[in-house]
Amino acid sequence: MQIGIVGLPNVGKTTLFNALTRGHAKVERYPFTTIEPNIGVVEVPDERLAKLKELIEASEVTPTTIKFLDIAGLVEGASKGQGLGNRFLAKIREVEAIVHIVRCFPDPNIAHITPDLPGQRPLPPGQSPSWGGAQAGGLNPIKDIEIINLELALADLEIIEKRREKIKKDPEAKEELRLLEKVGESLKQGELPELNEKEREVLKEYHLLSLKPVLYVANLGEEEEVPEDLKKYNAIGICAQLESEMQELPEEERAQFRAELGIGEIGLEKLIRESYRLLRLITFFTLERKKLRAWTLEGGRNVREAAGRIHSDMEKGFIKAEVINYSDLIQIGSLSQAREKGLLKIEGKDYRVAEGDIITIKFHLTR
Repeated sequence: MQIGIVGLPNVGKTTLFNALTRGHAKVERYPFTTIEPNIGVVEVPDERLAKLKELIEASEVTPTTIKFLDIAGLVEGASKGQGLGNRFLAKIREVEAIVHIVRCFPDPNIAHITPDLPGQRPLPPGQSPSWGGAQAGGLNPIKDIEIINLELALADLEIIEKRREKIKKDPEAKEELRLLEKVGESLKQGELPELNEKEREVLKEYHLLSLKPVLYVANLGEEEEVPEDLKKYNAIGICAQLESEMQELPEEERAQFRAELGIGEIGLEKLIRESYRLLRLITFFTLERKKLRAWTLEGGRNVREAAGRIHSDMEKGFIKAEVINYSDLIQIGSLSQAREKGLLKIEGKDYRVAEGDIITIKFHLTR
């Protein structure tokens, strides 16, 4: 599962990426310093793994992961190639969802590209940035969001128009043409089209940027809160700089630091949790030869499809699954007792996997 981190230049994308991955991607204070995307695989925090490890005496534990791509900053005109825009937009098409970072932190030493003032200029010494964007370096989160969303829509409209021209005389493509016209008209109005499942399936091959799920993240200063205007986007607040600095500390010191600052849930854990929610993902577990592993699956999938996440041979040769939910296992205390009390259930291929299911797949090789 890939999630792209996008936003205007200098909004803190690479800082957040470093905090997520505990990496050391170079952070510069100038636009377009990230040319190729930084890629990092992030473990999904899950306290259930520690409890399961102790209960079943697992010798090895593997958490599930999400892949994050730190994509270079977009600017106004990106859909027309400004700031290497076409190259960056192509990278966004590869991801399943977007984390859109919006700058809400004041710093006169870090340039901010605004819609009112193209280019980048640091504030004069001692001058604080405004939210209105009327001065050099001024911040205006709503306009920043609108710039990115407009560029994504314009890039999509170009793809839609090219496809329409190609199929407009094809009598067998009437339904596809109607759908493309419907989507195009909505995007021109600055709206997202209402689509049913069948229409979404047809549009998958176009990888339209505007239709990807988006999680908005307000990158705050240490004393800042999410601006009121951003709440309509359901934006979550994170101080990327603080999160990045905390990741440099040993785990014990990190916990102590959070306690001293009164920080409850780590911002990064909130981001990963909300990314899961955005993509309607669930976690299931497998246990084989004392090896415990967590897996990611789209909600609503059946157990045979879950087997395919583990290995294609398991999906092809699926026979049955032995299933118990995490909550039931924790309550009963052991797998042996769960088996004795009939809580370990045998399920067929159509069983829909639930959050926290612990699954053992029975299959035969089809080769």
